[in-house]
Amino acid sequence: MTTTESRAAAAVKVKTTAAEPRPFRMGFGYWWWALPAMLLMLAFIYATTASGAFYAFTDWSGIGSFHFVGLKNFSKIFQTEELTGALVNTLLLAFGFLFFSNVVGLLFALALNRGLKSRFVLRTLLFMPVVIAPVAVSYIWKFIFAYDGPLNDTLQAVGLKSWRHDWLAEPKLALAAVLIVMVWQSIGFTMVIYLAGLAGVPEELEEAAALDGAGPLRRFRSVTLPIIQPSVAIATTLSLIQGLRIFDQVLALTGGGPSGATQTLATEVYQHTFVFGNFGFGAALALMLSVLILIFTAVQQFLTRDRL
Repeated sequence: MTTTESRAAAAVKVKTTAAEPRPFRMGFGYWWWALPAMLLMLAFIYATTASGAFYAFTDWSGIGSFHFVGLKNFSKIFQTEELTGALVNTLLLAFGFLFFSNVVGLLFALALNRGLKSRFVLRTLLFMPVVIAPVAVSYIWKFIFAYDGPLNDTLQAVGLKSWRHDWLAEPKLALAAVLIVMVWQSIGFTMVIYLAGLAGVPEELEEAAALDGAGPLRRFRSVTLPIIQPSVAIATTLSLIQGLRIFDQVLALTGGGPSGATQTLATEVYQHTFVFGNFGFGAALALMLSVLILIFTAVQQFLTRDRL
């Protein structure tokens, strides 16, 4: 090896060594930047949550003293037919919302991903309901679902007069109406999440699968779905949490009626805490709802992590 070659090899070696990333170590000084945010979270989120959990084991009415009642509040939840019905309604809305919002949102994302010239306009139109307040959307749909509203008028105009219903006043239809409003407003949000995932799918892989004879369903299952798995996990997690804590749409559309047919745990927390003044029992309901959200979210994360 000549002198020139030796110098070149040494230069390459020095450059390679210098380019190697140094191991990052989180020293104490770095934590100072995160300390204010951590203190705020501890004070306004975890401390308040812990205090609420404390009152769940008392009979506090919101004013004056209180007494510890142990698990009496929680046993009362499962012994009251109205509250068990609210729990069932919460689960039905949560899992119905999880399924339909993600399926429809994914279908729209696939349809508006590439090729369609008007896809940017359609994406904007589908996302617009997301930025509107849920209460405002609910009141609009309350007008649509009214017995003399546009929905029944349209059914009568097309010869389906027998399909006219008071959609929000019939127990068998009210819960489905609430679910429709929830899904309608959230389709754009899940669509955007899936569009972000689809942007990372290489066209070459899809073209290669098509040349190998794979149909659209096979290409989606074998090529697209594994790549967008992180988007599936995020969208389903957020949908599940939003469905379990549903409150605005129920309160604005039905107020929990008719006859408690659309009551959820969140609306029961509001009524027992602020309407009936039973803060201890309301805190127990809120704690149970929080535990349900934690459990179902953990299970959902486990099921969607590297399993598609």
